[in-house]
Amino acid sequence: MQNNNKKTFEDIHFVKIITIGSVNPNNPLSPQSKQAQADFLNKCLNECPKGIIIGKDITIGRYAIGEHELVMQQTTYHIGFQRKPIWLQD
Repeated sequence: MQNNNKKTFEDIHFVKIITIGSVNPNNPLSPQSKQAQADFLNKCLNECPKGIIIGKDITIGRYAIGEHELVMQQTTYHIGFQRKPIWLQD
């Protein structure tokens, strides 16, 4: 008998949505804020219970400021867990 440890969508009982970046030109994120968001995503994917990415949305904002164009990106990850992690507080 083969032991199958792969998670399936039937195993997902909790979903956490994590956003990295911003498309708001009036509230740009500092590099430290973006790094904190990425660190939290990595925690969700690597600490017990490990989550899996079940979806991803990308939002792009294009703004004209005078003669310049500003392009901003925000990526939202949907992380699925078998159960809500104890270390995860909303």
